[in-house]
Amino acid sequence: MLSVVRVHLPSDIPIVGCELTPYVLLRRADKSVINDDVTELNPIDGYFLRYKWYRIQSDDKVAVCSVHPTEQATLQCLACVKAKIPVSKSYHCTSKCFSNAWQHHRVLHERAASAAKENGNEEEEIYGRFNSTSSTTSGSSFLSSQPNPSLSNNITPLYPIAVTQRGGETWYEIGGSKTYTPTADDIGHILKFECFVVDAATKLGVGPANTLSTSLVIPAPSPRPRRMISVSGNALSGHIDSDARISSAGTFTVLSYNILCDTYATSDLYSYCPSWALSWTYRRQNLLREIVGYRADIICLQEVQVEHFEEFFAPELDKHGYQALFKRKTAQVSKTIDGCATFFRRDRFSHVKKYEVEFNKAAQSLTEALVPSAQKKNALDRLVKDNVALIAVLEAKFSNQGSDYHGKRQLVCVANTHVNVHQDMKDIKLWQVNTLLKGLEKIATTAEIPMLMCGDFSSVPGSAPHSLLAMGKVDPLHPDLQVDPLGIVHPINKLTHQLPLVSAYSSFARGGVSLGMEHRSRIDPATNEPLFTKCVRDFIGTHDYIFYSADFLTVESLLELLDEVSLRKNTALPSPEWSSDHIALLAEFRCKPRNRRLQ
Repeated sequence: MLSVVRVHLPSDIPIVGCELTPYVLLRRADKSVINDDVTELNPIDGYFLRYKWYRIQSDDKVAVCSVHPTEQATLQCLACVKAKIPVSKSYHCTSKCFSNAWQHHRVLHERAASAAKENGNEEEEIYGRFNSTSSTTSGSSFLSSQPNPSLSNNITPLYPIAVTQRGGETWYEIGGSKTYTPTADDIGHILKFECFVVDAATKLGVGPANTLSTSLVIPAPSPRPRRMISVSGNALSGHIDSDARISSAGTFTVLSYNILCDTYATSDLYSYCPSWALSWTYRRQNLLREIVGYRADIICLQEVQVEHFEEFFAPELDKHGYQALFKRKTAQVSKTIDGCATFFRRDRFSHVKKYEVEFNKAAQSLTEALVPSAQKKNALDRLVKDNVALIAVLEAKFSNQGSDYHGKRQLVCVANTHVNVHQDMKDIKLWQVNTLLKGLEKIATTAEIPMLMCGDFSSVPGSAPHSLLAMGKVDPLHPDLQVDPLGIVHPINKLTHQLPLVSAYSSFARGGVSLGMEHRSRIDPATNEPLFTKCVRDFIGTHDYIFYSADFLTVESLLELLDEVSLRKNTALPSPEWSSDHIALLAEFRCKPRNRRLQ
Protein backbone atom coordinates (compact mmCIF):
# COMPACT_ATOMS: atom_id res chain seq x y z
CA MET A 1 0.00 0.00 0.00
CA LEU A 2 1.11 3.56 -0.70
CA SER A 3 1.48 5.87 2.30
CA VAL A 4 2.51 9.49 2.87
CA VAL A 5 5.63 9.90 4.98
CA ARG A 6 6.04 13.67 4.96
CA VAL A 7 4.52 16.82 3.47
CA HIS A 8 6.21 20.22 3.53
CA LEU A 9 6.68 23.43 1.56
CA PRO A 10 10.10 24.85 0.64
CA SER A 11 8.77 28.21 1.84
CA ASP A 12 5.70 28.57 4.01
CA ILE A 13 5.17 32.26 3.14
CA PRO A 14 2.74 32.38 0.22
CA ILE A 15 2.85 35.36 -2.14
CA VAL A 16 0.22 36.32 -4.70
CA GLY A 17 1.22 35.12 -8.15
CA CYS A 18 3.94 32.72 -6.97
CA GLU A 19 3.00 29.07 -7.20
CA LEU A 20 3.15 26.77 -4.19
CA THR A 21 4.31 23.21 -4.79
CA PRO A 22 4.46 21.03 -1.68
CA TYR A 23 7.09 18.33 -1.36
CA VAL A 24 5.34 15.00 -0.71
CA LEU A 25 7.44 12.02 0.40
CA LEU A 26 5.81 8.59 -0.15
CA ARG A 27 6.52 5.04 0.95
CA ARG A 28 5.62 2.15 -1.32
CA ALA A 29 4.54 -1.34 -0.30
CA ASP A 30 8.13 -2.57 -0.72
CA LYS A 31 9.28 0.12 1.80
CA SER A 32 11.06 2.15 -0.89
CA VAL A 33 10.68 5.93 -0.63
CA ILE A 34 9.77 8.17 -3.60
CA ASN A 35 8.70 11.76 -4.16
CA ASP A 36 6.97 11.34 -7.54
CA ASP A 37 3.61 12.91 -8.32
CA VAL A 38 1.38 9.81 -8.27
CA THR A 39 -1.77 10.75 -10.19
CA GLU A 40 -4.90 8.84 -11.11
CA LEU A 41 -3.46 8.29 -14.59
CA ASN A 42 -0.28 6.66 -13.25
CA PRO A 43 -1.16 4.87 -9.99
CA ILE A 44 1.46 2.92 -8.07
CA ASP A 45 0.61 -0.39 -6.39
CA GLY A 46 -3.05 0.34 -7.16
CA TYR A 47 -3.14 3.70 -5.39
CA PHE A 48 -2.79 7.39 -6.28
CA LEU A 49 -2.78 10.76 -4.51
CA ARG A 50 -5.54 13.33 -4.45
CA TYR A 51 -4.86 16.94 -3.52
CA LYS A 52 -6.99 19.80 -2.22
CA TRP A 53 -6.25 23.42 -1.37
CA TYR A 54 -8.37 25.49 0.99
CA ARG A 55 -8.57 29.13 1.96
CA ILE A 56 -9.34 29.47 5.64
CA GLN A 57 -11.47 32.42 6.61
CA SER A 58 -12.62 33.57 10.00
CA ASP A 59 -14.57 36.56 11.17
CA ASP A 60 -11.34 38.43 11.83
CA LYS A 61 -9.49 38.80 8.55
CA VAL A 62 -6.00 40.17 9.03
CA ALA A 63 -4.87 42.96 6.70
CA VAL A 64 -1.17 43.11 5.86
CA CYS A 65 1.08 46.09 5.18
CA SER A 66 1.57 46.89 1.48
CA VAL A 67 5.18 47.95 2.11
CA HIS A 68 6.21 45.33 4.66
CA PRO A 69 3.96 42.40 3.70
CA THR A 70 5.02 40.24 6.64
CA GLU A 71 3.69 42.88 9.07
CA GLN A 72 0.06 43.30 10.12
CA ALA A 73 -1.48 46.59 9.02
CA THR A 74 -2.65 49.16 11.56
CA LEU A 75 -3.36 52.08 9.19
CA GLN A 76 -5.32 52.48 5.98
CA CYS A 77 -5.06 55.32 3.46
CA LEU A 78 -8.62 56.51 2.94
CA ALA A 79 -7.62 58.44 -0.19
CA CYS A 80 -6.88 55.06 -1.80
CA VAL A 81 -10.31 53.79 -0.88
CA LYS A 82 -12.00 56.89 -2.25
CA ALA A 83 -9.95 56.72 -5.47
CA LYS A 84 -10.88 53.03 -5.91
CA ILE A 85 -7.26 51.89 -5.75
CA PRO A 86 -6.89 48.15 -4.92
CA VAL A 87 -7.51 47.96 -1.21
CA SER A 88 -4.40 45.86 -0.52
CA LYS A 89 -2.21 48.82 -1.52
CA SER A 90 -3.86 51.09 1.07
CA TYR A 91 -2.57 49.30 4.17
CA HIS A 92 0.47 50.28 6.23
CA CYS A 93 1.91 48.86 9.43
CA THR A 94 2.85 52.18 11.11
CA SER A 95 2.52 55.90 10.54
CA LYS A 96 6.28 56.05 9.90
CA CYS A 97 5.90 53.36 7.24
CA PHE A 98 3.21 55.40 5.49
CA SER A 99 5.23 58.60 5.75
CA ASN A 100 8.37 56.98 4.32
CA ALA A 101 6.40 55.41 1.48
CA TRP A 102 4.46 58.54 0.56
CA GLN A 103 6.61 59.65 -2.40
CA HIS A 104 6.05 56.26 -4.02
CA HIS A 105 2.52 55.81 -2.73
CA ARG A 106 1.28 59.09 -4.16
CA VAL A 107 1.95 57.75 -7.67
CA LEU A 108 -1.04 55.45 -7.16
CA HIS A 109 -3.20 58.46 -6.41
CA GLU A 110 -1.90 60.36 -9.43
CA ARG A 111 -2.72 57.45 -11.73
CA ALA A 112 -6.18 57.10 -10.25
CA ALA A 113 -6.78 60.83 -10.72
CA SER A 114 -5.70 60.62 -14.37
CA ALA A 115 -7.97 57.64 -14.96
CA ALA A 116 -10.98 59.37 -13.44
CA LYS A 117 -10.77 63.00 -14.47
CA GLU A 118 -14.41 63.58 -13.63
CA ASN A 119 -13.47 63.29 -9.95
CA GLY A 120 -10.46 65.56 -10.35
CA ASN A 121 -11.61 68.37 -8.07
CA GLU A 122 -12.46 66.05 -5.24
CA GLU A 123 -9.20 64.11 -5.49
CA GLU A 124 -7.15 67.26 -5.92
CA GLU A 125 -8.59 68.51 -2.64
CA ILE A 126 -7.63 65.29 -0.89
CA TYR A 127 -4.09 65.26 -2.23
CA GLY A 128 -3.59 68.98 -1.77
CA ARG A 129 -4.53 68.83 1.88
CA PHE A 130 -2.31 65.81 2.47
CA ASN A 131 0.68 67.45 0.79
CA SER A 132 0.32 70.43 3.07
CA THR A 133 0.79 68.28 6.16
CA SER A 134 4.22 67.64 7.58
CA SER A 135 3.56 64.18 8.95
CA THR A 136 1.06 61.39 8.91
CA THR A 137 -0.07 62.45 12.36
CA SER A 138 -1.27 65.83 11.16
CA GLY A 139 -2.85 64.09 8.18
CA SER A 140 -4.86 61.70 10.34
CA SER A 141 -8.11 62.62 8.62
CA PHE A 142 -6.84 60.56 5.68
CA LEU A 143 -5.87 57.50 7.67
CA SER A 144 -8.07 54.97 9.35
CA SER A 145 -6.39 53.63 12.47
CA GLN A 146 -8.33 50.39 12.10
CA PRO A 147 -7.97 48.64 8.73
CA ASN A 148 -11.26 47.74 7.15
CA PRO A 149 -10.87 44.38 5.45
CA SER A 150 -14.36 44.51 3.98
CA LEU A 151 -13.33 47.24 1.53
CA SER A 152 -12.64 45.66 -1.85
CA ASN A 153 -13.39 48.31 -4.47
CA ASN A 154 -17.07 47.32 -4.23
CA ILE A 155 -16.26 43.98 -5.89
CA THR A 156 -17.62 40.89 -4.23
CA PRO A 157 -15.13 38.01 -4.51
CA LEU A 158 -16.46 34.91 -6.20
CA TYR A 159 -15.66 31.96 -3.97
CA PRO A 160 -15.88 28.30 -4.99
CA ILE A 161 -19.04 26.40 -4.22
CA ALA A 162 -17.32 23.89 -1.93
CA VAL A 163 -17.51 25.45 1.54
CA THR A 164 -16.90 23.66 4.83
CA GLN A 165 -17.32 24.90 8.38
CA ARG A 166 -14.63 23.50 10.68
CA GLY A 167 -14.24 24.57 14.28
CA GLY A 168 -15.50 28.11 13.80
CA GLU A 169 -13.55 28.54 10.54
CA THR A 170 -14.81 28.52 6.98
CA TRP A 171 -12.77 26.46 4.51
CA TYR A 172 -13.25 27.41 0.88
CA GLU A 173 -11.95 24.79 -1.53
CA ILE A 174 -9.82 26.68 -4.05
CA GLY A 175 -7.72 24.07 -5.83
CA GLY A 176 -7.54 20.39 -6.68
CA SER A 177 -4.00 19.92 -7.99
CA LYS A 178 -0.64 19.61 -6.31
CA THR A 179 0.38 23.13 -7.28
CA TYR A 180 -1.56 26.24 -6.37
CA THR A 181 -0.92 29.90 -7.18
CA PRO A 182 -2.35 32.35 -4.60
CA THR A 183 -4.63 35.09 -5.90
CA ALA A 184 -5.65 38.51 -4.59
CA ASP A 185 -8.65 36.89 -2.89
CA ASP A 186 -6.25 34.92 -0.70
CA ILE A 187 -4.46 37.96 0.75
CA GLY A 188 -4.57 37.96 4.54
CA HIS A 189 -5.76 34.35 4.77
CA ILE A 190 -4.08 31.09 5.70
CA LEU A 191 -4.00 28.37 3.07
CA LYS A 192 -4.24 24.68 3.88
CA PHE A 193 -2.99 21.85 1.68
CA GLU A 194 -4.45 18.37 1.98
CA CYS A 195 -3.29 15.16 0.31
CA PHE A 196 -4.56 11.64 0.83
CA VAL A 197 -4.12 8.22 -0.70
CA VAL A 198 -6.95 6.93 -2.90
CA ASP A 199 -7.66 3.34 -3.89
CA ALA A 200 -7.60 3.30 -7.71
CA ALA A 201 -10.25 0.57 -7.86
CA THR A 202 -12.82 2.00 -5.45
CA LYS A 203 -11.87 5.70 -5.77
CA LEU A 204 -12.17 5.92 -1.98
CA GLY A 205 -9.68 7.52 0.36
CA VAL A 206 -7.46 5.21 2.39
CA GLY A 207 -6.17 6.34 5.76
CA PRO A 208 -6.07 9.87 7.23
CA ALA A 209 -5.41 13.00 5.16
CA ASN A 210 -2.03 14.67 5.48
CA THR A 211 -2.20 18.46 5.81
CA LEU A 212 -0.02 21.51 6.10
CA SER A 213 -0.85 25.16 6.65
CA THR A 214 0.87 28.25 5.32
CA SER A 215 1.28 31.61 6.96
CA LEU A 216 -0.88 34.52 5.81
CA VAL A 217 -0.89 35.13 2.08
CA ILE A 218 0.83 38.41 1.30
CA PRO A 219 0.61 40.58 -1.84
CA ALA A 220 3.60 40.62 -4.16
CA PRO A 221 5.59 43.81 -3.45
CA SER A 222 5.24 46.24 -6.32
CA PRO A 223 7.99 48.86 -6.67
CA ARG A 224 7.31 52.19 -8.32
CA PRO A 225 7.61 51.74 -12.10
CA ARG A 226 10.74 53.24 -13.61
CA ARG A 227 10.27 55.89 -16.28
CA MET A 228 11.90 56.44 -19.65
CA ILE A 229 13.72 59.78 -19.80
CA SER A 230 14.19 61.52 -23.13
CA VAL A 231 17.81 62.30 -23.98
CA SER A 232 16.88 64.82 -26.66
CA GLY A 233 14.84 67.00 -24.33
CA ASN A 234 13.73 67.36 -20.75
CA ALA A 235 10.40 65.53 -21.03
CA LEU A 236 9.73 62.29 -19.27
CA SER A 237 8.30 59.74 -21.65
CA GLY A 238 6.17 58.27 -18.90
CA HIS A 239 5.82 54.98 -17.10
CA ILE A 240 6.58 51.90 -19.12
CA ASP A 241 3.59 50.11 -17.70
CA SER A 242 1.26 51.93 -20.09
CA ASP A 243 -0.28 50.06 -23.00
CA ALA A 244 1.58 52.19 -25.51
CA ARG A 245 4.67 50.83 -27.22
CA ILE A 246 7.92 52.38 -26.05
CA SER A 247 9.61 52.40 -29.43
CA SER A 248 8.23 54.23 -32.45
CA ALA A 249 8.45 53.01 -36.03
CA GLY A 250 12.09 54.02 -36.52
CA THR A 251 13.46 53.19 -33.09
CA PHE A 252 14.10 50.10 -31.02
CA THR A 253 14.81 49.38 -27.36
CA VAL A 254 17.49 47.21 -25.76
CA LEU A 255 17.42 45.82 -22.21
CA SER A 256 20.46 44.46 -20.34
CA TYR A 257 19.96 42.75 -16.99
CA ASN A 258 21.96 40.41 -14.76
CA ILE A 259 19.08 38.56 -13.09
CA LEU A 260 21.15 36.79 -10.36
CA CYS A 261 21.59 33.07 -10.86
CA ASP A 262 19.42 31.08 -8.44
CA THR A 263 22.40 29.09 -7.18
CA TYR A 264 24.01 32.31 -5.94
CA ALA A 265 20.81 33.67 -4.34
CA THR A 266 21.48 32.22 -0.88
CA SER A 267 20.75 33.52 2.59
CA ASP A 268 24.48 33.23 3.35
CA LEU A 269 25.29 35.81 0.68
CA TYR A 270 22.16 37.95 1.08
CA SER A 271 21.19 37.56 4.73
CA TYR A 272 19.42 40.94 4.67
CA CYS A 273 16.83 39.69 2.15
CA PRO A 274 13.89 37.63 3.47
CA SER A 275 14.27 33.96 2.57
CA TRP A 276 10.91 33.90 0.80
CA ALA A 277 12.05 36.75 -1.45
CA LEU A 278 15.16 34.74 -2.38
CA SER A 279 13.21 31.64 -3.37
CA TRP A 280 13.23 30.96 -7.09
CA THR A 281 9.45 30.46 -7.26
CA TYR A 282 9.07 34.05 -6.06
CA ARG A 283 11.99 35.63 -7.91
CA ARG A 284 11.17 34.13 -11.29
CA GLN A 285 7.67 35.60 -11.31
CA ASN A 286 8.90 38.95 -10.02
CA LEU A 287 11.68 39.05 -12.63
CA LEU A 288 9.29 38.04 -15.40
CA ARG A 289 6.83 40.79 -14.46
CA GLU A 290 9.64 43.34 -14.49
CA ILE A 291 11.22 42.17 -17.74
CA VAL A 292 7.93 41.89 -19.64
CA GLY A 293 6.89 45.29 -18.27
CA TYR A 294 9.82 47.00 -19.98
CA ARG A 295 8.50 45.87 -23.40
CA ALA A 296 12.00 45.91 -24.86
CA ASP A 297 12.55 44.89 -28.47
CA ILE A 298 15.84 43.16 -27.57
CA ILE A 299 16.52 41.61 -24.15
CA CYS A 300 20.00 40.58 -22.97
CA LEU A 301 20.00 38.59 -19.72
CA GLN A 302 23.02 37.32 -17.82
CA GLU A 303 23.30 34.65 -15.10
CA VAL A 304 20.45 32.58 -16.55
CA GLN A 305 20.61 28.97 -15.36
CA VAL A 306 20.26 26.43 -18.17
CA GLU A 307 17.15 24.75 -16.78
CA HIS A 308 15.53 28.12 -16.03
CA PHE A 309 16.08 29.22 -19.61
CA GLU A 310 14.62 26.01 -21.02
CA GLU A 311 11.75 25.54 -18.58
CA PHE A 312 10.76 29.11 -17.74
CA PHE A 313 12.17 32.12 -19.58
CA ALA A 314 12.10 30.74 -23.14
CA PRO A 315 8.49 29.46 -22.96
CA GLU A 316 7.19 32.42 -20.94
CA LEU A 317 8.75 35.09 -23.14
CA ASP A 318 7.62 33.13 -26.20
CA LYS A 319 4.06 33.89 -25.06
CA HIS A 320 4.93 37.59 -25.30
CA GLY A 321 6.28 37.30 -28.85
CA TYR A 322 10.00 36.80 -28.21
CA GLN A 323 12.38 34.42 -29.97
CA ALA A 324 15.18 33.09 -27.76
CA LEU A 325 18.92 32.48 -28.17
CA PHE A 326 21.14 31.04 -25.46
CA LYS A 327 24.81 30.35 -24.82
CA ARG A 328 25.68 28.31 -21.76
CA LYS A 329 28.97 28.62 -19.92
CA THR A 330 31.56 25.96 -20.66
CA ALA A 331 31.48 24.63 -17.06
CA GLN A 332 35.06 23.46 -16.85
CA VAL A 333 35.61 25.19 -13.51
CA SER A 334 32.31 26.17 -11.92
CA LYS A 335 29.61 23.73 -10.88
CA THR A 336 26.82 26.14 -11.72
CA ILE A 337 25.83 26.06 -15.37
CA ASP A 338 24.34 29.38 -16.38
CA GLY A 339 24.79 31.55 -19.40
CA CYS A 340 23.68 34.51 -21.49
CA ALA A 341 20.20 34.63 -23.00
CA THR A 342 19.17 37.03 -25.76
CA PHE A 343 15.54 37.52 -26.75
CA PHE A 344 14.09 39.64 -29.55
CA ARG A 345 10.58 40.45 -30.70
CA ARG A 346 9.58 38.46 -33.77
CA ASP A 347 7.47 41.33 -35.04
CA ARG A 348 10.43 43.73 -34.88
CA PHE A 349 13.45 41.59 -35.80
CA SER A 350 14.38 38.37 -37.54
CA HIS A 351 17.40 36.20 -36.76
CA VAL A 352 20.22 36.30 -39.33
CA LYS A 353 23.23 34.73 -37.63
CA LYS A 354 24.57 33.70 -34.24
CA TYR A 355 28.19 33.65 -33.05
CA GLU A 356 29.30 31.99 -29.83
CA VAL A 357 32.43 33.12 -28.00
CA GLU A 358 34.02 30.74 -25.50
CA PHE A 359 36.84 32.46 -23.65
CA ASN A 360 38.13 29.06 -22.50
CA LYS A 361 38.87 28.14 -26.12
CA ALA A 362 40.62 31.44 -26.63
CA ALA A 363 42.62 30.72 -23.45
CA GLN A 364 43.71 27.36 -24.84
CA SER A 365 44.90 28.97 -28.09
CA LEU A 366 46.69 31.72 -26.18
CA THR A 367 48.62 29.35 -23.95
CA GLU A 368 49.60 27.15 -26.88
CA ALA A 369 51.00 30.14 -28.73
CA LEU A 370 52.61 32.21 -25.97
CA VAL A 371 53.20 30.24 -22.78
CA PRO A 372 56.15 27.86 -22.28
CA SER A 373 55.13 24.22 -21.76
CA ALA A 374 56.19 24.15 -18.11
CA GLN A 375 53.88 27.05 -17.30
CA LYS A 376 50.85 25.97 -19.35
CA LYS A 377 48.92 24.45 -16.44
CA ASN A 378 49.35 27.50 -14.20
CA ALA A 379 48.44 29.76 -17.10
CA LEU A 380 45.24 27.83 -17.83
CA ASP A 381 44.31 27.81 -14.14
CA ARG A 382 44.39 31.58 -14.26
CA LEU A 383 42.82 32.08 -17.70
CA VAL A 384 40.00 29.53 -17.69
CA LYS A 385 36.89 31.10 -16.13
CA ASP A 386 34.05 29.48 -18.16
CA ASN A 387 32.81 32.86 -19.36
CA VAL A 388 31.09 33.20 -22.74
CA ALA A 389 29.56 35.77 -25.04
CA LEU A 390 26.57 35.45 -27.33
CA ILE A 391 26.57 37.57 -30.50
CA ALA A 392 23.39 37.83 -32.56
CA VAL A 393 23.01 39.51 -35.94
CA LEU A 394 19.40 40.61 -36.38
CA GLU A 395 17.52 42.19 -39.27
CA ALA A 396 15.04 44.94 -38.45
CA LYS A 397 11.52 44.58 -39.79
CA PHE A 398 10.67 48.22 -39.18
CA SER A 399 11.43 51.18 -41.42
CA ASN A 400 14.31 53.51 -40.61
CA GLN A 401 12.33 56.34 -42.21
CA GLY A 402 15.32 57.34 -44.35
CA SER A 403 15.03 57.71 -48.12
CA ASP A 404 18.61 56.49 -48.57
CA TYR A 405 17.61 53.17 -47.03
CA HIS A 406 14.97 52.26 -49.57
CA GLY A 407 15.33 48.57 -50.37
CA LYS A 408 18.31 48.05 -48.05
CA ARG A 409 18.47 45.64 -45.12
CA GLN A 410 18.87 47.19 -41.67
CA LEU A 411 21.06 44.86 -39.61
CA VAL A 412 21.98 45.13 -35.94
CA CYS A 413 24.71 43.17 -34.15
CA VAL A 414 24.04 42.53 -30.43
CA ALA A 415 26.72 41.11 -28.11
CA ASN A 416 25.66 39.80 -24.72
CA THR A 417 28.29 38.79 -22.15
CA HIS A 418 29.11 38.35 -18.49
CA VAL A 419 32.78 38.86 -17.63
CA ASN A 420 32.55 37.03 -14.33
CA VAL A 421 36.11 37.33 -13.04
CA HIS A 422 37.39 37.99 -9.52
CA GLN A 423 38.33 41.61 -8.86
CA ASP A 424 41.98 40.70 -8.26
CA MET A 425 42.38 39.30 -11.79
CA LYS A 426 42.32 42.58 -13.68
CA ASP A 427 44.44 41.14 -16.48
CA ILE A 428 41.90 38.38 -17.20
CA LYS A 429 38.99 40.83 -17.35
CA LEU A 430 40.87 43.08 -19.73
CA TRP A 431 41.95 40.16 -21.91
CA GLN A 432 38.39 38.80 -22.18
CA VAL A 433 36.95 42.20 -23.11
CA ASN A 434 39.71 42.72 -25.69
CA THR A 435 39.09 39.24 -27.14
CA LEU A 436 35.38 40.00 -27.56
CA LEU A 437 36.11 43.37 -29.18
CA LYS A 438 38.43 41.73 -31.71
CA GLY A 439 35.62 39.35 -32.66
CA LEU A 440 33.18 42.23 -33.13
CA GLU A 441 35.71 44.10 -35.26
CA LYS A 442 35.83 41.15 -37.64
CA ILE A 443 32.04 41.22 -37.98
CA ALA A 444 32.11 44.98 -38.55
CA THR A 445 34.48 44.57 -41.50
CA THR A 446 32.01 42.30 -43.30
CA ALA A 447 29.10 44.75 -43.36
CA GLU A 448 27.93 48.20 -42.35
CA ILE A 449 26.25 47.20 -39.14
CA PRO A 450 25.50 48.94 -35.83
CA MET A 451 27.11 47.29 -32.82
CA LEU A 452 25.55 46.90 -29.39
CA MET A 453 27.56 45.52 -26.50
CA CYS A 454 25.50 44.62 -23.44
CA GLY A 455 26.32 42.89 -20.22
CA ASP A 456 27.85 42.70 -16.80
CA PHE A 457 31.56 43.42 -17.25
CA SER A 458 32.43 43.28 -13.52
CA SER A 459 34.39 46.49 -14.11
CA VAL A 460 33.78 49.94 -12.68
CA PRO A 461 33.94 53.15 -14.75
CA GLY A 462 37.54 54.22 -15.26
CA SER A 463 38.89 50.67 -15.04
CA ALA A 464 41.04 49.34 -17.88
CA PRO A 465 38.20 47.27 -19.46
CA HIS A 466 35.86 50.28 -19.31
CA SER A 467 38.53 52.54 -20.83
CA LEU A 468 39.13 50.05 -23.63
CA LEU A 469 35.42 49.87 -24.41
CA ALA A 470 34.71 53.59 -24.19
CA MET A 471 37.95 55.10 -25.53
CA GLY A 472 39.30 52.35 -27.78
CA LYS A 473 42.58 52.16 -25.84
CA VAL A 474 44.11 52.00 -22.37
CA ASP A 475 46.55 54.49 -20.91
CA PRO A 476 49.96 52.76 -20.64
CA LEU A 477 50.23 54.08 -17.05
CA HIS A 478 46.83 52.70 -16.00
CA PRO A 479 47.18 50.96 -12.60
CA ASP A 480 45.22 47.90 -13.82
CA LEU A 481 48.09 47.07 -16.17
CA GLN A 482 50.42 46.42 -13.26
CA VAL A 483 48.76 43.00 -12.82
CA ASP A 484 49.93 40.85 -15.74
CA PRO A 485 51.77 37.71 -14.56
CA LEU A 486 51.20 35.91 -17.88
CA GLY A 487 52.06 38.86 -20.11
CA ILE A 488 48.68 38.68 -21.85
CA VAL A 489 47.93 42.44 -21.86
CA HIS A 490 51.36 43.56 -23.01
CA PRO A 491 52.49 45.10 -25.24
CA ILE A 492 49.90 47.80 -24.62
CA ASN A 493 49.57 48.74 -28.29
CA LYS A 494 47.54 45.55 -28.90
CA LEU A 495 44.85 46.84 -26.55
CA THR A 496 43.01 48.91 -29.14
CA HIS A 497 39.94 48.71 -31.34
CA GLN A 498 38.38 50.83 -34.06
CA LEU A 499 34.72 50.48 -33.06
CA PRO A 500 33.26 53.90 -32.16
CA LEU A 501 31.60 52.62 -28.98
CA VAL A 502 29.86 54.94 -26.53
CA SER A 503 28.14 54.08 -23.27
CA ALA A 504 24.41 54.69 -23.67
CA TYR A 505 23.97 56.01 -20.14
CA SER A 506 26.69 58.62 -20.64
CA SER A 507 24.11 60.31 -22.89
CA PHE A 508 22.61 61.80 -19.75
CA ALA A 509 25.65 64.09 -19.60
CA ARG A 510 25.38 65.21 -23.23
CA GLY A 511 22.92 67.01 -25.44
CA GLY A 512 21.59 69.44 -22.84
CA VAL A 513 19.46 66.91 -21.04
CA SER A 514 17.75 68.49 -18.06
CA LEU A 515 17.51 65.70 -15.51
CA GLY A 516 16.60 67.68 -12.45
CA MET A 517 18.60 67.56 -9.25
CA GLU A 518 17.05 64.31 -8.05
CA HIS A 519 18.12 62.29 -11.06
CA ARG A 520 21.38 64.15 -11.69
CA SER A 521 22.53 62.94 -8.27
CA ARG A 522 22.41 59.36 -9.63
CA ILE A 523 25.09 60.09 -12.26
CA ASP A 524 28.80 60.18 -11.42
CA PRO A 525 30.02 63.56 -12.76
CA ALA A 526 33.59 62.23 -13.07
CA THR A 527 32.69 59.35 -15.41
CA ASN A 528 29.18 60.29 -16.68
CA GLU A 529 28.10 56.74 -15.79
CA PRO A 530 25.45 55.68 -13.26
CA LEU A 531 26.62 55.78 -9.67
CA PHE A 532 25.63 52.15 -9.41
CA THR A 533 24.07 49.27 -11.27
CA LYS A 534 24.88 46.76 -8.52
CA CYS A 535 24.02 47.31 -4.88
CA VAL A 536 24.87 44.69 -2.27
CA ARG A 537 25.73 45.12 1.37
CA ASP A 538 29.50 45.22 0.81
CA PHE A 539 29.64 46.89 -2.62
CA ILE A 540 27.82 49.57 -4.53
CA GLY A 541 29.02 50.56 -7.97
CA THR A 542 28.56 50.21 -11.74
CA HIS A 543 29.33 46.91 -13.48
CA ASP A 544 26.67 46.89 -16.21
CA TYR A 545 26.71 48.81 -19.50
CA ILE A 546 25.07 49.14 -22.88
CA PHE A 547 27.66 50.29 -25.43
CA TYR A 548 26.61 51.28 -28.96
CA SER A 549 28.15 52.36 -32.29
CA ALA A 550 27.91 56.13 -32.28
CA ASP A 551 28.37 56.36 -36.05
CA PHE A 552 25.28 54.23 -36.68
CA LEU A 553 22.98 54.92 -33.71
CA THR A 554 21.72 57.74 -31.53
CA VAL A 555 20.17 57.41 -28.08
CA GLU A 556 16.60 58.64 -27.86
CA SER A 557 15.75 57.83 -24.23
CA LEU A 558 16.98 55.87 -21.21
CA LEU A 559 15.36 54.06 -18.32
CA GLU A 560 15.66 56.12 -15.17
CA LEU A 561 18.15 55.02 -12.54
CA LEU A 562 17.26 54.04 -9.00
CA ASP A 563 18.39 56.03 -6.00
CA GLU A 564 20.44 54.49 -3.22
CA VAL A 565 18.21 55.83 -0.44
CA SER A 566 15.12 53.94 -1.60
CA LEU A 567 17.11 50.73 -2.07
CA ARG A 568 18.84 51.00 1.28
CA LYS A 569 15.51 50.81 3.10
CA ASN A 570 15.90 47.06 2.55
CA THR A 571 19.68 47.28 3.21
CA ALA A 572 20.59 46.37 -0.38
CA LEU A 573 19.69 44.25 -3.40
CA PRO A 574 18.08 41.79 -3.88
CA SER A 575 14.95 42.75 -1.98
CA PRO A 576 11.25 41.83 -2.03
CA GLU A 577 10.71 44.57 -4.64
CA TRP A 578 13.78 43.94 -6.83
CA SER A 579 14.80 40.32 -7.33
CA SER A 580 18.40 40.75 -8.51
CA ASP A 581 21.49 42.32 -7.00
CA HIS A 582 21.80 44.34 -10.24
CA ILE A 583 19.37 46.83 -11.77
CA ALA A 584 18.11 46.64 -15.34
CA LEU A 585 19.39 49.07 -17.98
CA LEU A 586 17.20 50.02 -20.95
CA ALA A 587 18.02 52.29 -23.88
CA GLU A 588 16.00 53.40 -26.89
CA PHE A 589 18.02 53.83 -30.10
CA ARG A 590 17.40 55.27 -33.54
CA CYS A 591 19.44 54.30 -36.60
CA LYS A 592 21.13 57.29 -38.20
CA PRO A 593 20.43 57.97 -41.88
CA ARG A 594 23.49 57.14 -43.95
CA ASN A 595 24.09 60.75 -45.01
CA ARG A 596 24.53 61.73 -41.34
CA ARG A 597 27.12 59.08 -40.47
CA LEU A 598 29.94 60.96 -42.13
CA GLN A 599 29.23 64.17 -40.27
